[in-house]
Amino acid sequence: MRNIHKIKNINDRIMLSKQRLKEVPFRKLAPNILTMMALCSGVTSIRYALQDDWVKAVLCIFLAAFLDGLDGRVARFLKASSKFGAELDSLSDFVSFGIAPAILIYQWALYDLPKFGWFFCLLFAMSMALRLARFNTMLEDEDQPEYWSHYFVGVPAPAAAALAIMPIVTCFGFPSAAQILHTDVFCSISMFIISFLMVSRIPTISLKKLKVQTYMMLPLMLIVVLFIHFIITQPWLTLGIMTGLYALSIPIGIIKFIYDKKKSTKQ
Repeated sequence: MRNIHKIKNINDRIMLSKQRLKEVPFRKLAPNILTMMALCSGVTSIRYALQDDWVKAVLCIFLAAFLDGLDGRVARFLKASSKFGAELDSLSDFVSFGIAPAILIYQWALYDLPKFGWFFCLLFAMSMALRLARFNTMLEDEDQPEYWSHYFVGVPAPAAAALAIMPIVTCFGFPSAAQILHTDVFCSISMFIISFLMVSRIPTISLKKLKVQTYMMLPLMLIVVLFIHFIITQPWLTLGIMTGLYALSIPIGIIKFIYDKKKSTKQ
């Protein structure tokens, strides 16, 4: 009798799982669709980089970064987070922010140094893989202090990609800067530094848990309107300034982290 009941329970579970596979609510698929769109954008950036179409290649990477920031928020809003979505997001990040920027920089500035230049592109891609693997393992670590929730460990993937292609964006806005930025020496050093920042344990500011006070709502809306205006009228200048400001925020984040850590230990 016990064996018969066990067989019935197993059959019931199989039937239930089949029914779940047949009916998947759209809210469960929406974040994954955005992630796939980000992945497609990253792969398309590689295509444009191989065709020396720098403008479209850069725009595809920034589009992938926008979609990457959107899919997680949509998943939390719809309560559709899943392990499958997290794994898919990591694979998308590796392609869009690890491989695509590396190939783009190689085609743009390091092509004249095939072996030496390719080494720094490989270093960037491998550092991205290690950074994402560490991020995934840290999600399961619940022993982090509370103040760590306001910081990333190292530079996150989309920000690293933006820093990597910042020389290209800057040259779009300021062609005269190409004499310095559009060189194999500068891009090699830049890729090395960014690779180090990704795998390091340097705390960088995270805005995921940032709370805005009520009296700041109107000024914030005004800033958003100004940002949309400048991103339409002066896209390269705006993107270059944003990336530069993020680079400046790294030392500020370190100082703030030290202050928060001392404040936490005193309590």
